[in-house]
Amino acid sequence: MKFRPCIDIHNGKVKQIVGGSLCDKGDTAKTNFSSELDAAYYAKMYQKDGLSGGHIILLNPLTSEYYKETKKQALSALQAYPKGMQIGGGITAENAQEYLQAGASHVIVTSYVFQDGKFHQDNLQKLLQEAGKEKLVLDLSCRKKNNDYYVVTNRWQTFTEVKLNEKTLDELAGYCDEFLIHGVDVEGKSSGVELELVEMLGKWNGTKITYAGGIGSIDDLKKFEEACGGKLDYTIGSALDLFGGSISYREIVKSSIQNCTKQ
Repeated sequence: MKFRPCIDIHNGKVKQIVGGSLCDKGDTAKTNFSSELDAAYYAKMYQKDGLSGGHIILLNPLTSEYYKETKKQALSALQAYPKGMQIGGGITAENAQEYLQAGASHVIVTSYVFQDGKFHQDNLQKLLQEAGKEKLVLDLSCRKKNNDYYVVTNRWQTFTEVKLNEKTLDELAGYCDEFLIHGVDVEGKSSGVELELVEMLGKWNGTKITYAGGIGSIDDLKKFEEACGGKLDYTIGSALDLFGGSISYREIVKSSIQNCTKQ
């Protein structure tokens, strides 16, 4: 169980937002924290602290007036920590190589593969040709509807028809190196993890999964570990003192390194 750091970029700034509040119209989101430090600063810190496999997420669409500045921040973070972080947000077969050549270890993809609410295998095959399975992360971030979890796209605003369950994980595992899964309904709220979702993911035996969403205290982290059996990696954002929260970033780093050493 390894800690994966994050750099979320919205309107050209490093931010922590409430996941379900993001809206492309007007480039708005409920913001928990907005940093005056740039993305490269955080990338260099993660590199110095020996944290790899974290993710950089561009939270503005290509059509946004802020996209250019958001992308500039993302590229500066990749250059600051070459091959140390993954990147997602608007990734397609056309631009995947640009980000990999800029320093990303992996590209993270959702909307390009799940367009119009449906799974597009042809787009996934194009990505595989451009990036390769070993550099591809599928983002299966989800929200609950009618007692089932469904993959959501377009910066978590659009429900797809794809249910997130063990069958889906089995079917998609052969196409990617890892999965990234946000429990969107609790993302950014520090209100506790989606235990039902975490338990399901922990029971599955397959590709590496990183979970994000709702870890707001050390007690939440312990519950998360129990629910997944220590099998999932995890991200903490808003709850870290790094981003205005109460959980010690230094303690999380220390704990994660100790866990990796034991393994």
